[in-house]
Amino acid sequence: MPDLTHGDDAAAVNSLRSAVMRLSRRLKHQRVDESLSPTEMSVLGTLARCGSATPGELARKEHVQPPSMTRIVALLEGKGLVRLEPHPEDRRQKVVTPTETAEAMLEESRRRRNAWLAGLVEDLDEDEWAKLRAAAPVLEKLAHL
Repeated sequence: MPDLTHGDDAAAVNSLRSAVMRLSRRLKHQRVDESLSPTEMSVLGTLARCGSATPGELARKEHVQPPSMTRIVALLEGKGLVRLEPHPEDRRQKVVTPTETAEAMLEESRRRRNAWLAGLVEDLDEDEWAKLRAAAPVLEKLAHL
């Protein structure tokens, strides 16, 4: 196990943190709909990746409190981006499902962000691009731990 508190390993962790944060901020500026908050976009992305979910499940996945998720879902429903349906097994609960409008907006957002990243990648040499391709699954794993 690397020593993440000293020397080169600590410097690598610091560099990774800084780079991921800067890249994330820059990616957020590539949004299609500026009226949505990053949190609303994140909830829609979670629904797209994981499928329909209850507000409680979404709150756990997004690491927010259930009352906050209830408000976010209400905002998204008001914008026509999600619909609430009865839970198939527990009628006291609702299931949140993205609408076709949300799916189209997310697809356009992915397209725009991918195009922006592809433009950056064009400035890499072949060795840098190979290293980045190899690192992508590791970064994906870290994002979901």
